[in-house]
Amino acid sequence: MAQGGSRSIAWLGAGALVGLVAAGLSLLGSGAGAPALPEGAVATVNGAALRAADYQRALAALESDRRNPVGAAEERFVLDRLVDEELLVQRALELGLAKSDRLVRNQLVTAMIAAVTEDAALAEPDEATLRAFHAGHPDRFTEPGRLRARQLWVRAAPLRSEAEARARAADAAARLRAGAPFDAVAAALGDPLVAPLPDAPLPAAKLAGYAGPDALAALAAAAPGAVSEPLAFAGGFQVLLLSAREAPVSLPYDAVADDVRAEWRRRAGDEALRRYLAELRERAEIEIAGPAS
Repeated sequence: MAQGGSRSIAWLGAGALVGLVAAGLSLLGSGAGAPALPEGAVATVNGAALRAADYQRALAALESDRRNPVGAAEERFVLDRLVDEELLVQRALELGLAKSDRLVRNQLVTAMIAAVTEDAALAEPDEATLRAFHAGHPDRFTEPGRLRARQLWVRAAPLRSEAEARARAADAAARLRAGAPFDAVAAALGDPLVAPLPDAPLPAAKLAGYAGPDALAALAAAAPGAVSEPLAFAGGFQVLLLSAREAPVSLPYDAVADDVRAEWRRRAGDEALRRYLAELRERAEIEIAGPAS
């Protein structure tokens, strides 16, 4: 019996917060004068209806966790737990937990946002709408430009001092700017790097992952052929030669149709939420303290 009691408490606790959110949003359903058993309900608790859909969902959850079929005793067990949950929810609201408990408040806000934006999330705009949205937001559906750079690295300690390494890297940069072949300069002045920058076009984020944010900043606005100053990197100094720059590419609608639909829905949900909040503010009495003098 002890194990069964523990499972009952755990089952009840797992659903209590969800029930509190639902009850908070529905304001505990109908009032004290509601019928004893409204349509679509399996019970009422202080006038609040327990929906048959919630009862069936709880039964299905119990069935999925058992090998034997659910009988009358289990069905009553589930109903009793829903009643207990509703009693706890009602008491929690009476005690003001929906306002004072940060977790409950966050859950309520999240649930309310989901309820407001649900229609937008389920909307199925026609293709003409999506194509127009795609055409009107080209920056959102563009493949970022890529940079192709060569990397020369000069090791400092313990091979040489920091000053010597910096001077060697500066010499390499000067030779590259003078037009010396990169491979020849790297062979004469560079050192092997464990994870060198690939000699291939890379998105900006990936280039920064290999060579660091300073490298990306040095090349972000540079023209092909530009050579960076020596940059501290991996216990030494690196010099970068930008060999090519690929411009961003606008992606055709057919290649990103799913992304277009998802972004349209997201923005439609944001707009629905903004409208709903504006309506709530219009109906509300809001007083805000002025700035401290």
